[in-house]
Amino acid sequence: MKFGVATFITDEGISPAELGRALEERGLESLFVAEHTHIPANRETPYPGGGELPRRYYRTLDPFVLLASAATATEQLVVGTGIALLVERDPIVVAKEAASIDLISGGRFELGVGAGWNREEMRNHGTDPAGRVALMGERVKAIKRIWTQEKAEYHGDFVDFDPIYCWPKPVREPHPPVLVGGEAPTVIDRVLDYGDGWLPRWRGEVEPLRERIAELRRRCAAEEHPRLPVTVFGMSAKPETLATAIAELDADRLLVTLPTMPRDETLRYLDDLAATIDGLA
Repeated sequence: MKFGVATFITDEGISPAELGRALEERGLESLFVAEHTHIPANRETPYPGGGELPRRYYRTLDPFVLLASAATATEQLVVGTGIALLVERDPIVVAKEAASIDLISGGRFELGVGAGWNREEMRNHGTDPAGRVALMGERVKAIKRIWTQEKAEYHGDFVDFDPIYCWPKPVREPHPPVLVGGEAPTVIDRVLDYGDGWLPRWRGEVEPLRERIAELRRRCAAEEHPRLPVTVFGMSAKPETLATAIAELDADRLLVTLPTMPRDETLRYLDDLAATIDGLA
């Protein structure tokens, strides 16, 4: 099993380049980062975690910019979005940004995508929250065409463009993995339709996540679909929690939540995390 971290990188904490090096030096496999383009001042959508929206949500760096920085500062670290709010982004631009990071990293980029929760944020981008899931699916499919075809076109209900040329193409074959985030009842349908892996959140208990992963495995076998990797994010760094996840979940990667902290505290946290993982090996 692989281990990485999922975090918010802000203008108030450790730099992405230094964080990337710190992770690689401690033997961690990957860095996945969250995204919010902005937070509407008159937000009515409740924060899924309950209570006030944490400060880090207001101050996130652009994920593609910071991942490019982390990628160029490392040699082996996998860098990914966890998640990119694809319903707020132009798919042609995302295709170019993602392929560019994949190129400069030598094929170490993974695109985690999600439909998001902040309705007002989506509306500021011209997205109707009611159609965001279908929109995300079309944008993923359009991005994959751009990555894999010299002259790509897409005609759907939400995404529509005539043949285009768009370089660079990704280094990774056939393209960077697209990890579909979410835990909704229909999420496995989406993963099988256009994903290359599933990116569910750890909610603190083995069930029902263990059963949902088993469902994905059963459906892949029944539909003669290649096995799809599962990356679980939002993991606690507690040894007992990680040990349970390792033993009970048929996952391929665990992403431990890295809190947003000052630089020195972040490095101490990573030291402790690396020691915990070594102790579980």
